[in-house]
Amino acid sequence: HLLLFLLFVGPFNCFASYSRATELFYSLNEGLPAGVLIGSLAHDLRLPTAGGQHPAALQPPLSFTLASHGLGGQYVQLDNRSGELHTSTVEIDREALCMESSGAAVFGSSAVSSFSPSSEPCLLLLDVLVLPQEYFRLVKVKIAIRDVNDNAPRFPVPHIHLSVPENAPVNTRLAIEHPALDPDMGTNSVQTYRLRDNYGVFTLDVEENESGERTPYLIVMGALDRETQEEYVTVIIAEDGGTPPLVGSATLTIGISDINDNCPQFNDSQLNVTLYGNSSLGTHVATVHAVDMDLGSNAQVSYSYSQKVHQPSRDLFHLNESTGAITLSTKVDGDTPKLHRLIILGNGPGCIPAVITVVVTIIKVMMRPPEVVPRFIANEVEGVVYLKELEPINTPIAFFTIKDPDEKYKVSCYLDGDGPFRLSPYKPYNNEYLLETTKPLDFETQQLYEISVVAWNSEGFRVNKVIKVQVLDDNDNSPVFSEQLIELSIEENNVPNAFLTKLHATDADSGERGQVSYFLGPDAPSYFTLDKTTGVLTVSTPLDREEKEKYRYTVKAVDSGFPPRESIATVTITVLDKNDNSPRFINKDFSFFVPENFPGFGEIGVISVTDADAGQNGWVALSVLNGSDIFVIDTGKGVLRAKVSLDREQQSSYVLWIEAVDGGDPALSSTAKITILLLDINDNPPLVLFPQSNMSYLLVLPSTLPGSPITEVYAVDKDTGMNAVIAYSIIGRRGPRPESFRIDPKTGNITLEESLMQNDYGLYRLLVKVSDHGYPEPLHSTVMVNLFVNDTVSNESYIESLLRKEPDISIEEKQPQISIEPTHKRMESASCMPTLVALSIISLGSIALVTGMGIYICLRKGKRHHREDENLEVQIPLNGRINLHMLEKKPVEISNI
Repeated sequence: HLLLFLLFVGPFNCFASYSRATELFYSLNEGLPAGVLIGSLAHDLRLPTAGGQHPAALQPPLSFTLASHGLGGQYVQLDNRSGELHTSTVEIDREALCMESSGAAVFGSSAVSSFSPSSEPCLLLLDVLVLPQEYFRLVKVKIAIRDVNDNAPRFPVPHIHLSVPENAPVNTRLAIEHPALDPDMGTNSVQTYRLRDNYGVFTLDVEENESGERTPYLIVMGALDRETQEEYVTVIIAEDGGTPPLVGSATLTIGISDINDNCPQFNDSQLNVTLYGNSSLGTHVATVHAVDMDLGSNAQVSYSYSQKVHQPSRDLFHLNESTGAITLSTKVDGDTPKLHRLIILGNGPGCIPAVITVVVTIIKVMMRPPEVVPRFIANEVEGVVYLKELEPINTPIAFFTIKDPDEKYKVSCYLDGDGPFRLSPYKPYNNEYLLETTKPLDFETQQLYEISVVAWNSEGFRVNKVIKVQVLDDNDNSPVFSEQLIELSIEENNVPNAFLTKLHATDADSGERGQVSYFLGPDAPSYFTLDKTTGVLTVSTPLDREEKEKYRYTVKAVDSGFPPRESIATVTITVLDKNDNSPRFINKDFSFFVPENFPGFGEIGVISVTDADAGQNGWVALSVLNGSDIFVIDTGKGVLRAKVSLDREQQSSYVLWIEAVDGGDPALSSTAKITILLLDINDNPPLVLFPQSNMSYLLVLPSTLPGSPITEVYAVDKDTGMNAVIAYSIIGRRGPRPESFRIDPKTGNITLEESLMQNDYGLYRLLVKVSDHGYPEPLHSTVMVNLFVNDTVSNESYIESLLRKEPDISIEEKQPQISIEPTHKRMESASCMPTLVALSIISLGSIALVTGMGIYICLRKGKRHHREDENLEVQIPLNGRINLHMLEKKPVEISNI
């Protein structure tokens, strides 16, 4: 940040007053989502806004506009009014935008064409116009894109080949020419390299040049020997410095190149040979052979006579410098020595010659030996017959004519040597013999046979003709895997291109026919890779055990013969579990409906939770995070229980949080919300709130009109639903004409049913039953409603004495019907003449007037202060007989309603 500050803030002042500011600088991370605030141009340019010192009406509205819509403009969104600059829906990728081109890493209206990451700051350049005219500015906005570690190192080639001489000394350093590339910057780029298998003889070192590029070097840490192991195959891994670090890998093949560190060697130090003196020119005497363990030109051996070999012996025997074959070059005569010691040198480049001595003893004969004349049918070159393997039985090789040159002696012959060959007379001709095979030849069993056709005469003189049979290889063997079933395992979430195994198959054929190539079968998933040459099996992507735990597919080993032969092996891969999955609830929210008064430790419900991991990683323990003093959960079965009985009237619902923790290390967890709703049961009878006491009373004037409301009974029920629906009914009455009053079953309102007459004066006692609609058994309460019908209350003591007496009320067990509207009683009309009706009305009016006057006089004389009555706040149980004297009394103020 200091570098960027000095680079851009030095020549410019981003925070000067708006009259001078022409450039702003911001920075943000690459890869941010849309809508992230980059900066506010109005604030950073200190432009006046509507909330400034001047009234909004005097300030012209500001306008911000991108002057050019180049490629840089697609990554930002500019608010034209507020000047706020946000990221757009097009994600910013620093590596795609800013590639090094002529030392610059600026991305604006022109594109950049290079493909190498730049160490310079990556900038987006924007030109913004600020209007209106009095605030006009062309603002240069520079946005520095900060790098994040979003790219893994990647080798340019999947297979790297490196050659090391077998005589390389310890600490030899060889540069790996294909280092990994990482387009990220700084510590997010490649930092270290390592080998998966160093075989105890290799290690890696990293050198950094002046430009910051890191090159891996292979260091030899032990002695190498090509003849012991000619190739090492391992995996080189590159790791960046991000958090967390990202890695990339490639197959590294280290070939050990041959040097001339081996010399030719003979198997024997001396070879004894006998030669007859009458042998013809060109007769094969012997062949010497030296072996050099090196390769190519380092293994070439030439043969020569030592200087100790006398010239007559050199002239008598010819030595082939390439093959080491010794043949007779001149005729043997009477002056030829009988014993020759041929010292032969096996010469290799830069080596001390190997030495072998061939002792040739010449036997002089007085008669001519039998003659063996071959005529080859099979292909023959310099005495070597070439036969293909798998030739059929009785394949002819050669005819042999056996005869005595002096025609004096009988000559016989036989075949000497091991092998599937037979020499038999060829009839009807005499002295003609046919050499043929007796069974098919097998190159893999034996490649070279050496046999002799031996002829002898009756005098015991023997002659042998040596024949070499070279078996030619045919592509008759398929490659053979070392294992037909290859069982592998790997932990899930492996790194890309992870090494699995190296397949190995052998082919007994020679040359190209024995060269094996490896291929995946058609049933192998595409993310498995098998190196055709080395047989290294890798997986290119991370595996997920929860997605697939076992893989089974075939691999093929194919040779290079014509037609090619192949064999098949089966690969099984078991993906081992890692604790990479949190426990998962079937639902994020669980809801359970439980009736209240549910017994303690009863089963409320089952919380289902799963974990995709296996074994200990998939074991899940459940616990209650809140409310553990009331609720408990069974870890094994997920059964949620309440320790105590639950009362809906105390609390109607509970919200719990259940945590599931798996058995991994470290453990993973998740939570779920549990809502427990208590269903109401009818466990609360209605509670009468008014009247407050069975001892209170109400004055009802005789002039009250029918249908007028007198009072009400008001009750509540703590239950819900139908359990709280209340019905009112009068189950007991007492008074002069008790049926004069009725109660509304829904509202509890008590109204006057009929007009009150003179003889209706007095105390009315109504026993009201308040019942709910609970199921299966409704609950109820009772209350006594006292009504005093009179013009006034003149003697409260008398009324109180009446209230204290136990009322003789018969109980009417009649269920109230809420849905049925009560009907008012109608007075039966008398069938009398109109005159009688008129007289009756006049008489009643007179009586009422006299009675009213009398009552008024009595009240004037006996007027005294009202005193407070005693009020009971208990409910009367529904009994046949009611003892009012047992009730607790409290004072209540009596008023006329």
